[in-house]
Amino acid sequence: MTELNLVYTEVEDDLRATVRALLSAHGDPTSVTALYDGDRSLVAGLWKNIAVDLGLAGLLVPEEHGGAGASAREAAVVLEELGRFVAPVPFLTSSVVATTALLGADASLLGELAAGERTAALAVPFSTAAHAPVAAVADGGTVTSVAGALEADLLLVPVSGPEGLALHAVAAADARITPVVSLDMTRQLADITFDDFTGPPVVTDGVSAVRAALLAGTALLASEQCGLARWCLEETVAYLKERRQFGRVVGGFQAIKHRLADLYTGVESATATARYAAATLAAADPDTAVAAGVAQAYCGDLAVLAAEEAVQLHGGMGMTWEHPAHLYLKRAKADQIAFGTAGTHRARLAELVDLPV
Repeated sequence: MTELNLVYTEVEDDLRATVRALLSAHGDPTSVTALYDGDRSLVAGLWKNIAVDLGLAGLLVPEEHGGAGASAREAAVVLEELGRFVAPVPFLTSSVVATTALLGADASLLGELAAGERTAALAVPFSTAAHAPVAAVADGGTVTSVAGALEADLLLVPVSGPEGLALHAVAAADARITPVVSLDMTRQLADITFDDFTGPPVVTDGVSAVRAALLAGTALLASEQCGLARWCLEETVAYLKERRQFGRVVGGFQAIKHRLADLYTGVESATATARYAAATLAAADPDTAVAAGVAQAYCGDLAVLAAEEAVQLHGGMGMTWEHPAHLYLKRAKADQIAFGTAGTHRARLAELVDLPV
């Protein structure tokens, strides 16, 4: 096992500051809340800011294909900030999952993704775990609950061929995409129906590509969940330092202190867990599958707890539509089943480390 350094580098700190500054200027919670009323005008502009202006769409694309040639560590930092702002952009689905599926395959597609000229989505249900069987899509077939499909103009579809499962690239305009009313409308799901598949596949070993893409998504989603949880913790602490009840600052009550201390411990533990998952993925460490499973099993539940505490400890204000706490709770609950539930990952971990079920 490789010895991994989990400390953030100066480059990663600078990247975090840049992304946070952009999201602070353009990711207003009021605009994000408008997504629940059907106003998606924020998405395209914010994605252009991130993908093109900052050049982050090609973060994981090798330099020879026009990308930044960065690693999962840098992508994890970006996702921490995107989670902190509940940013409604397809970085996870396009720049991580779809891009990973195409690595080592079609160079022209990777170049277009890196330049932000195209956005892609892997046409599998968002709840699919990396170790689950990869289902092929037939002509006229439908894939349900796909994340990132509404923002994508290119869909990567697993199709059975004479040499096994392969990935075909289908223009979104050539498929029937039906939006689904989702709990988390900042990452709205969609059902996709395909009429036919023409042309050669872009990836011949579709099973390996899909599993690698879903493993990357599993490992790095944990960083998004940590960013979300940390925002909930920090905003709640700041509020409880100001809110007064019975003539005292609410944060001074011992019971509240204990809950916040427990949450702080959980957030710090989750951050270390997610950081390790990203580091193993970046290093192609043999422990990646275990690290990703541990991170998702822990961070998914922790993010929900942090969001629930934020809503409750903000009192009546936390239950209002105007306060952004509900955005974080909805994202946390939706992410809790992405790439497999916590129970699914624990069962898989038992197999990976030879624990009897």
